[in-house]
Amino acid sequence: MKRFSINHLRELESESMFVIREVAAQFENPVMLFSGGKDSIVMFHLARKAFAPARVPFPLMHIDTGHNFQETIDFRDSLVEESGVQLVVRYVQDSIDKGRAVEETGYNASRNKLQTVTLLDGIEELKFDCAMGGGRRDEEKARAKERFFSHRDEFGQWDPKNQRPELWNLFNGKKNIGEHFRVFPISNWTEMDVWQYILMENIAIPNLYFSHEREVFVRDGVLYAKTSFMQLKDTEKPEKRIVRFRTIGDATCTGAVESYASSIEEIIREVAATRVTERGSRADDKRSEAAMEDRKIEGYF
Repeated sequence: MKRFSINHLRELESESMFVIREVAAQFENPVMLFSGGKDSIVMFHLARKAFAPARVPFPLMHIDTGHNFQETIDFRDSLVEESGVQLVVRYVQDSIDKGRAVEETGYNASRNKLQTVTLLDGIEELKFDCAMGGGRRDEEKARAKERFFSHRDEFGQWDPKNQRPELWNLFNGKKNIGEHFRVFPISNWTEMDVWQYILMENIAIPNLYFSHEREVFVRDGVLYAKTSFMQLKDTEKPEKRIVRFRTIGDATCTGAVESYASSIEEIIREVAATRVTERGSRADDKRSEAAMEDRKIEGYF
């Protein structure tokens, strides 16, 4: 890796750790959202560095759809055990059982959108006044509109047209009772920055990100993993292929890519050459032209 790239990554690291420390300083009861994906793993790594040698002074919260890849859950549990951080898990299935969310039906059914209800209920139940997320501005056009400190009203909703200015490194976390903030410490990072930082810091990630043989099927041009909660059409025939995942989420809407990249260096070369965006294989972003923004306005991550 070239020296200028390392300097660039250290600048991003310093900025993100400053934001995380600001959260700890300004809020009484913050939480860090954790999905088990590379962005949340990097964000947690930054938090550990920001407060070392002390432990991270806030818990992690995972919104479990019940349709996760088992590798993601195993990695999450291993990381929590190794780091000693407190983990809070809230389940979409509980929201469905309580009548707070309605299960989708049909071949394209997904629980991804239902996470919003579970997340907002969890924030309200545990009185979190700030939830940090691993969103990056380069991921999607709605996320490009986000500030570092993103104010949410008492209903957990986001108003993209009424955000507070952020001058230099000044962040305004003042809020009224019942409101909270979402904070995005790695907003200015790109997918390439994340992968280069993982390489530089030797950060462990789930093996889903590396090339492996998996039974998949094709739907609307996207490769999906065959799982027990995916309903296949008669025309969809599973077959084994060599694939990996560029992004990890609910398995019902997360597509794989054919790849032989088995190391971080090979992933970096692959990302540098691709012309498909990181979320190009995410079905949840394709439900409408403004799918992500609509979900975020409702209270999504």
